Amino acid sequence: MSLIHALIARGTTVLAEHATGTAELKPAAQITILSKIPPNNSKLTYVWQDRLIHYVSSNGVIYLVMADDSVGRRMPFAFLAELERRFTAQYESDDIVSAGAHSLEEFEPELARLMHQYTSSPPADPLRQAQSDLNNVKDIMVQNIDSILQRGERLDLLVDKTDTLAGQAYAFRRGARSVRRQQWWKNMRIMALSGVVGLVSAC
Repeated sequence: MSLIHALIARGTTVLAEHATGTAELKPAAQITILSKIPPNNSKLTYVWQDRLIHYVSSNGVIYLVMADDSVGRRMPFAFLAELERRFTAQYESDDIVSAGAHSLEEFEPELARLMHQYTSSPPADPLRQAQSDLNNVKDIMVQNIDSILQRGERLDLLVDKTDTLAGQAYAFRRGARSVRRQQWWKNMRIMALSGVVGLVSAC
């Protein structure tokens, strides 16, 4: 994924440019493309053969880059924004208006450095970073929910065991009451029998 050819122009007049490798925009193609760009402030992407051409037009100056289509749109437009910032920091608007074709080529090394920087280590895409952060938060939430569900299952088991123990305690209480009643009746029978035996033996 790479930036192939970048240029800065005023209308169809190219002020500075840099191309990497063998692929580049030929002068005729440059004029054709630059002549189609409206003079108002705008930004757009053109398809040119098997490449994408991204441009930003700002205050009568066109910042243009040709890139592989695999690069997408965010990185080239980030490159163009940085290119515009550096170019306008180095040149006054009067210098740009009065400059002839290729008269600002001393900016070419800066253009080459910037292209290399964005091609070799492009800045982090904020949208992609936000998506990654969102996915991380989602993973953490899923883990937390799983943990809560496992705790919930353990609580359900504990509630079931408590219900079982409560049922057993109730059954034990009923059994104990029944045994106590039976024991009381036995004691009463024994006492009654003892009383009868005592009466019989006294007579």
